[in-house]
Amino acid sequence: MLRPLRSALPALLAASLIGAAATAPLAQAQTGAASKAAASSSGTALSVEQARAAAVRILNAVKNGDAKARFAQFSPEMQAVTSPSMIAATMRTQPKVLSYELLSVRSGMSGSTVEAELTTKLGKRVVFMVLNNSGKIDRYYVDRADDASSQVALQFVQAISTGNFITAQSFLSPGTQVELTPAVLQSKWLELQRETGTFVKVGRAVEAETTPDTRLVLVNVQFNRLADNLYVILNGENQITGVDFPENPAGPS
Repeated sequence: MLRPLRSALPALLAASLIGAAATAPLAQAQTGAASKAAASSSGTALSVEQARAAAVRILNAVKNGDAKARFAQFSPEMQAVTSPSMIAATMRTQPKVLSYELLSVRSGMSGSTVEAELTTKLGKRVVFMVLNNSGKIDRYYVDRADDASSQVALQFVQAISTGNFITAQSFLSPGTQVELTPAVLQSKWLELQRETGTFVKVGRAVEAETTPDTRLVLVNVQFNRLADNLYVILNGENQITGVDFPENPAGPS
């Protein structure tokens, strides 16, 4: 039995974990998220040259499909929720990267951010990386502004349901990533299954409500005891700014 559709956007925006990050401008959110992450890293800040070199190593690992190198390039917090074998499985599902170009590298005492354009077999993608003071990835996100909101939400839930919590976090807006770390996403997903039973499959994604700046997508998920909708909120650039993991899922009728 599914939760009934409600006029959900105002309530979810007010009650979700995102707080003010839901409506923060993208540039402001990027800066704040990068600063907060880097502030927790110890050591001397990277120079622009060091950040550039770290970005090149990271992108070469992606281009070469090197899962072990990719794992080593994540921060310890991200490594705790993944493994080289999980990364290898994820990379096999993604379009092969043919080349890349660094678009910008910014570094300072608060950390480093890198913007790069990847050329894949399916076209070009812009990726943003937040690096800590050791040159490891604290977070990353991909420009999905031109994708359908329903597909973005669906892919996000599919990533969570397969245990790819780092990939799932990459769908979130920069400000939301500060609160919803891969470990938090993992905890919420496991907690949900204590109420619903074991995950079975992801169903349809339906765009339920739309405003000029916000979209609400319902993603149906089936568990062995019941089915329920996850409410996924996206901003105008298709970055996820909130997820409603139901605390009291509807039981079977």
